[in-house]
Amino acid sequence: MAEARFRVEIPEADVLDLKARLRGVRLADDFANADWRFGVERGWLADMLAYWADGYDWRAEEAAINRLSHHRIELDGIPIHYVRAEGNGPRPLPVILTHGWPWTFWDWRDLIGPLSDPAAHGGDPADAFDVIVPSLPGFGFSAPLRTADVGVREIAALWVRLMERLGHNRFMAAGGDWGSLVSAELGHAHAARVAGVHLTLPILPGVDRGTVQPSDFDASESWMRDRNREAQAVSDGHILAHRRSAQTLAYAFTDSPAGLAAWIWERRRNWSDCGGDVERVFRRDFLCTTASLYWFTRTIGTSMRLYASHGPERWTPLHDRERVIDVPTAFAVAPRELFLLPRRVAERKTNLVRWTTLPEGGHFLPSETPRQLIDEYRAFARTLR
Repeated sequence: MAEARFRVEIPEADVLDLKARLRGVRLADDFANADWRFGVERGWLADMLAYWADGYDWRAEEAAINRLSHHRIELDGIPIHYVRAEGNGPRPLPVILTHGWPWTFWDWRDLIGPLSDPAAHGGDPADAFDVIVPSLPGFGFSAPLRTADVGVREIAALWVRLMERLGHNRFMAAGGDWGSLVSAELGHAHAARVAGVHLTLPILPGVDRGTVQPSDFDASESWMRDRNREAQAVSDGHILAHRRSAQTLAYAFTDSPAGLAAWIWERRRNWSDCGGDVERVFRRDFLCTTASLYWFTRTIGTSMRLYASHGPERWTPLHDRERVIDVPTAFAVAPRELFLLPRRVAERKTNLVRWTTLPEGGHFLPSETPRQLIDEYRAFARTLR
């Protein structure tokens, strides 16, 4: 596949098929579950599915998506979709923004314009970025994935090649969820190409929940230790299910949009800073678009395989130095993130130049509180230019 411009154009037959499946949905019985302690509550889900079928306008969302500049390229036999927004400023800094699961490139929608053209959004042109937002292999329009074991290390190498093809030999990397891991790997394994990395999920090569001890947290960070225990209850089972049964789940979710949406939307509620009301943070249309992008591209199965393709045993440091990231590193610490790293560990393991404790936000910062990340990226990039 040569590099080519790309438009999102879902066939009308697929849109009608989705609506028919939603209208004919057969939901499981549910009781004693008003607090969602057994999973997604049926009444809320039924209402959302009815909206997805008859209130949501995919074509309007598709038109908004197509206002971005989309491209596709094949690297090592792997199709990669990406959005590109060239910077409007005196010296734009290239940045590659990587999403996670169950994210899509659309999670970055509110950052692309302000980062690439700050003057048009009340900012300083000197803060402009050349913005590249790829879809992870096997996610959305980076499909079909036919290569096994494409994990974080392999994705980072693909991103270096992608940025080279775009003429960027030095760039900043940032992301959340899997995007934080990919960005960390870029800083670890490709330091000659990376100006700096910005992370929100602080998992590093050789450093994760299992390697951090309670004694690593100082007295002012006791809330982090408490949050890690709380978040583990809503993340460990998810990770295990994806790692062990991605293909089994894929059969169910590729056949049932209701099942796919319930799985995705539950995580949007449980992992965001929404206080139990997911629609306080995410608009209904955004939730439906996220589910639609997985549904129409039939990539829910290959997206979940990333959990099996990557694991601690496949992400050991490439050297024996204690510091695993030598390039300038920034962390944005969100109070409702799924894993929080003590600052003293971050200082030992990275070239820490910026540490920001945010007043709000959870696991999906680009779509939860985009303004916070815009300010973060601009401030961090000023130290790199």
